[in-house]
Amino acid sequence: MNRVHRNFSRRARVATGGAVLAVVALAGFGAVSANASASATAPAAASADAPDRATTTSTHLTVDAATKAAQAALDAAEKENQRVTVAVVDRNGNTIVTLRGDGAGPRSYESAERKAFTAVAWNAPTSQLAERLEQAPNLKDIPGTLFLPGGVPVTADKAPFAGIGVAGAPSGALDEKFAQAGANAIAR
Repeated sequence: MNRVHRNFSRRARVATGGAVLAVVALAGFGAVSANASASATAPAAASADAPDRATTTSTHLTVDAATKAAQAALDAAEKENQRVTVAVVDRNGNTIVTLRGDGAGPRSYESAERKAFTAVAWNAPTSQLAERLEQAPNLKDIPGTLFLPGGVPVTADKAPFAGIGVAGAPSGALDEKFAQAGANAIAR
């Protein structure tokens, strides 16, 4: 092969290489075209409608309502000169909005989110859940939860669809008071 390679000029090698690439490209295009036309003639997969009993409908908090709730909680805290962070989560514990007030502590952000998650996951204020730890101390080991006062669920027809958590005030009772102010703003 070395001998053949030396006998071709550079121009001939480039031309031969280009021709080989063109053949490969056309062969690939032909294969793609054949597959595309085969797909076009193949019957489409039918979709199936699920019966009503196989699905559920859920309530979700809008971003506007979550923002209104978070701002109401933050405003309630600021009226009492408290520096807090407020988090609002959806039914699955995903954060919708978080507002960190001026001067709120560095750990308040995560604590507010975890309180909100805990409240919605258990459909109870976190102050009540903190009391349950006496009977079941291993509850605190559930990932993402925080069993300290300051989280409240938001419900529709007794089912939780959001949670509001507040952290940073000097007591959990104050945190929960501000979270409840946020929940009340949604009801208006």
